Amino acid sequence: MSITFLSNELWFPPVDQANADGLLALGGDLSRERLLLAYKSGIFPWFNADEPPLWWSPDPRFVLFPEELAVSKSMKQLFKKNLFEFTLNKAFEQVIYECGRTRAEREGTWITPAIEAAYTDLFRAGYAVSAEAWQNGELAGGLYGLRMGPFFFGESMFSKVSNASKYAFISLVQQLQKEGVVLVDCQIYTQHLESLGARMIPRSDFINLLNRYL
Repeated sequence: MSITFLSNELWFPPVDQANADGLLALGGDLSRERLLLAYKSGIFPWFNADEPPLWWSPDPRFVLFPEELAVSKSMKQLFKKNLFEFTLNKAFEQVIYECGRTRAEREGTWITPAIEAAYTDLFRAGYAVSAEAWQNGELAGGLYGLRMGPFFFGESMFSKVSNASKYAFISLVQQLQKEGVVLVDCQIYTQHLESLGARMIPRSDFINLLNRYL
């Protein structure tokens, strides 16, 4: 399939036009309006610093239903010991910066200054969310993503202390479940999130859920 080149016009092609890897389109911008339209449509941006925006909608989609969250015995022990303090939206800019810095040190990162600015704008507009795990008053780990209705779209996480991001993620999912969130979008498979209960579903099922709830 051919990849659609986006202009300044605010639209995306149907997700079933994505190629086998899930790449749907390239170009456009990172405006608040385009990003919100993308997530509502089952699309997310993911690209390197030297590339134009690339827009993805993989099939299948990696997701977590909050009621299927899996907490290991070792993590339950950490919660019993209150090893970390959990907060929401206390340090969004620090979290997204650390997510980018940590990945850049390992294998490069898509969390460029432009991405940081775009998602910080979404945070200030009430769409983006950060979850933090603190230890001795220092940020030990966390994650960020978008909250839209009963959906949470996860973007990235980091740890400075072992299990800190996992602690923040579990705490966040438990909080989201209390608030009626029906799905956490994990986007692309990772063994780390699979161990926490995430699984693949057909893209068509994911889009049907978006249409139903958003």
